Amino acid sequence: MKTDTKQSCLKRLGRIEGQVRGVARMVEDDRYCIDVMTQISAIRAALKRVEEEVLKDHVAHCVEHAIVSGKKDEQRQKIAELMEVLGRLQN
Repeated sequence: MKTDTKQSCLKRLGRIEGQVRGVARMVEDDRYCIDVMTQISAIRAALKRVEEEVLKDHVAHCVEHAIVSGKKDEQRQKIAELMEVLGRLQN
């Protein structure tokens, strides 16, 4: 993973961690269910952005490296991994 992507993801994940702790406090404090659900939705959206950033880095770094290498087995493996993860992301 590129250094800038790694730092960006770690920063986002730190914020998400704080959001999750906040939701736990909301549950402990018996906060209104819709408010809790709203925060959970925000956490999912934030995780989706991290997921997209990691995926972009993977394509730009790992998949591109396999293509440039000229090694057919490595290319097939990276493309198969990419297709598998894209299939899981759609669900």
